[in-house]
Amino acid sequence: MLLTISTTHSPATDLGYLLHKNPARVHSFEMPFGHAHVFYPVATEDLCTAALVLDVDPVGLVRGKPGSSGEGGLLDQYVNDRPYVASSLMSVALLKVFGTALGGRSKDRPELASMPLPLEVCMAALPCRGGEPVLRRLFEPLGYSLDCEPGVLDPRFPEWGGGRCFKVTLHGHHRLSELLSHLYVLIPVLDDGKHYWVGEDEVDKLLDKGSTWLPSHPDKELIVNRYLRHRTSLTRSALARLVAEDGEETDEETNAGTEEEKLEAPLSLHQQRLNATLAVFRSANARRVLDLGCGEGRLIRLFLEDRAFEEIAGMDVSSRSLQMAVRNLHLDTLPPQKRDRLKLFQGSLMYRDDRLSGYDAAAVVEVIEHLDPPRLAAFERVLFDFARPQTVVVTTPNREYNSLFPTLPAGTMRHKDHRFEWSRPEFQEWAAGIATRFGYSVRFLPVGPEDPALGAPTQMGVFTL
Repeated sequence: MLLTISTTHSPATDLGYLLHKNPARVHSFEMPFGHAHVFYPVATEDLCTAALVLDVDPVGLVRGKPGSSGEGGLLDQYVNDRPYVASSLMSVALLKVFGTALGGRSKDRPELASMPLPLEVCMAALPCRGGEPVLRRLFEPLGYSLDCEPGVLDPRFPEWGGGRCFKVTLHGHHRLSELLSHLYVLIPVLDDGKHYWVGEDEVDKLLDKGSTWLPSHPDKELIVNRYLRHRTSLTRSALARLVAEDGEETDEETNAGTEEEKLEAPLSLHQQRLNATLAVFRSANARRVLDLGCGEGRLIRLFLEDRAFEEIAGMDVSSRSLQMAVRNLHLDTLPPQKRDRLKLFQGSLMYRDDRLSGYDAAAVVEVIEHLDPPRLAAFERVLFDFARPQTVVVTTPNREYNSLFPTLPAGTMRHKDHRFEWSRPEFQEWAAGIATRFGYSVRFLPVGPEDPALGAPTQMGVFTL
């Protein structure tokens, strides 16, 4: 059973620091089912590959356990695929061998542990119930591109058809801890079977390892059900906890949002942002439009009132915000001709989502400043590489303007949940980089009253293909 992780980050040998395994040595670990070995077939400044090999003893795995000597038991012990395919045993090994990296910690390279890196994972034999479509449904929303090579039962007898295993290579830009958490959860999900007892503690493991990405994954029900071996009570418990932990705002965050609105209210700034976005979409002759981070649906309301927009979609990571949008937009009483133009759904801008494809224009209004800076790279690929609308509007606060708000203490940001606030040169540098990497052009517009020295309170970037 073989799994490799490679990077071209420079210097690539930093992968050894992140995995806490010296590339110059072979590392061996005793496991309940055999042994795990880690070594580096390639370790240069330009490319580093770490290989995890499991040497599984299938007889020792079941020897002495109830039922192991029953009818068919002896044959199953000697004839099975456990030593050769990636399964829940690989997840057990990932946790034991790379546990510190899985937790996002690195003593010698802490800054790298929090950075997205170019990573490639290859699994020589990955079983997948449901085949390649399920593989893509699970990994592509997480921002990976996949190469899948189906295995054959026997090349000498092509009429036998393909087997259930694939050689899979994943490519993506992720933090190493994210990558390991994806593998830890999804390998047994693809196999749709576990080689040990599944109890309540497995719910805790699933929610711990999937806390940052599972709540917004479009196939979270499938993932939870398979991970917990279709045990209905455990699946219900896990899904209920995911709903409770899906990123809904706390009272403190809600109050912070109210404070930001009060701060900007004298300028009618929020409405000016919405009107400016609407004007850009109209001038682009957009027909199918997206509001990403739609919140309570204020921009969507403007779209609904304009018949030029034939299809309107709103996405938000918070189910609570979507429920408020349903109430604020009065969806239950909307005329059918309006209601049929609109769809709302839960999702995250961190993960590739096919539901975002095919739109003419997308609005990202006061959203990016709520993302941790290391996660911006994932957002950029999801929107500008995978979804690729013809027009994208991004707005964000102008930090330079903050000194003109009389009630805002010096050095503080407008919202307690803001991870950063950019100056105009910082925003323009970021936007220009996106335009270069993904083939867009970009122009910048001020929103709100413009100070001669400090600019406008909100800065807007309009990206077009």
